[in-house]
Amino acid sequence: MRLPPFGAGQTIGLLGGSFNPPHEGHLLASHLALTRAGLDRLWWLATPGNPLKSTADLAALRARLTAARALIDDPRIAVTGFESEIGSRYTADTLRYLVERAPGARFVWIMGADNLAQFDRWRDWREIAEAVPILVVDRPNASLAALSSRAAQALARWRRPEREAARLAHLPAPAWIFLHGRRSNASSTALRARAGR
Repeated sequence: MRLPPFGAGQTIGLLGGSFNPPHEGHLLASHLALTRAGLDRLWWLATPGNPLKSTADLAALRARLTAARALIDDPRIAVTGFESEIGSRYTADTLRYLVERAPGARFVWIMGADNLAQFDRWRDWREIAEAVPILVVDRPNASLAALSSRAAQALARWRRPEREAARLAHLPAPAWIFLHGRRSNASSTALRARAGR
């Protein structure tokens, strides 16, 4: 299994998603994470299928990878579908795999605020929080639900101030930061609906 290129000691952001299709919001969150968290690299992990979503309108993985690579405008961002190759549909399994096979790297899980709002529904979500630091990127109309969610409340004592974002990759997990910045209203669901009309 080949992972995107990386070096020992590098800090790598992991942005998981269906990317069905990828859009400017994914890029905006990626640039924000790279800049504010001082990450060396960022990998888009295109999932074979989100267990919490219907796969009825999920485009083929190859098509989603191609579209994501065509959209990317930064050499620090790589796209990979390795989860499909290792048979992983769950973030906890993916992180176990990465931590074991890339012990010299420092990983940060990146998620949108909308995902934090339902993070407690993810399989082994507490294990995820204990495996790597988490960077939560604010999304339009998602802040209140995210910060009042069951997971945010359970992890409240490990939340770090936003001004420490540049240190996040070097902090022991659990540690998480809620990051504010320019936001996009782009949505894969809305883009699919528009394309279907």
